[in-house]
Amino acid sequence: MDVRPSPLAGKWYPANPQDLAAEVGRCLGDTTDAPAGMRPLGLIAPHAGIRYSGPVAGYAFSAVRDADVDLVALIGPSHHASPHPLLTCGHDAFQTPLGRVPIDQEAVNALSEGLRESLGFGLTPVRNDPEHSLEMELPFLQRALGSFAILPVVIVEQTAAVCQAVGLALAKALKGTRALLVASSDLSHFHPQAKAVRLDDEMLRRIASFDPDAVMSAEDEGVGYACGRGAIAATFWAARELGATESQVLQHATSGDITGDYSSVVGYGAAAIG
Repeated sequence: MDVRPSPLAGKWYPANPQDLAAEVGRCLGDTTDAPAGMRPLGLIAPHAGIRYSGPVAGYAFSAVRDADVDLVALIGPSHHASPHPLLTCGHDAFQTPLGRVPIDQEAVNALSEGLRESLGFGLTPVRNDPEHSLEMELPFLQRALGSFAILPVVIVEQTAAVCQAVGLALAKALKGTRALLVASSDLSHFHPQAKAVRLDDEMLRRIASFDPDAVMSAEDEGVGYACGRGAIAATFWAARELGATESQVLQHATSGDITGDYSSVVGYGAAAIG
């Protein structure tokens, strides 16, 4: 099997399997189960180093602990320049210290074909990439779900047209499967705590409204920010098509809540969609 090696283990999270499992377990163990009355079809979770955003991510992934899921559609933003608007993994599997996570190539191909029909282009596979937005969710998924395959999508061109096409094509590719949607995104970046909270509160309000257009427009209006706004919106569009009717915010914190330095913080939010 052609496996993508982890560029993050030992840096963004522990490289030792026992240490990583214990740290993820602590994040999951401090949280509650799924929101009352909801069977989550999707999640929104942050993707910073586990020390910083792990406690918030735990709220999202505990909502699907032991869920009957075969395939996870994992959607995140690109933090690196690329000439291609949409990326996927060119390997057969991701590697973390907790084991390999296989890629469902059939699902990748189905999504890519759907995107070619609607946009004129599909997913471009990349190899040995340094991107963290997808990989940071995997140890949590491995502890929460056990065995599953992934459909990895990195959105470079975060425009409404592209993100809506991704969402609709995802719904078509996932229909009839036991799938979970996961949008990977942090919130505001490098503001003093008070401003960060104002920006995050507005973005979380829009997330709670389950409105992909409102999520997409928050940054343009200068009232909210999420580095993965396109991933969140695409997940909302897909979840709507698959029958979801609501989004519930589960937790919010900033890096300052961990470090004690509130002069320049990053915001983290968790939500469940069902």
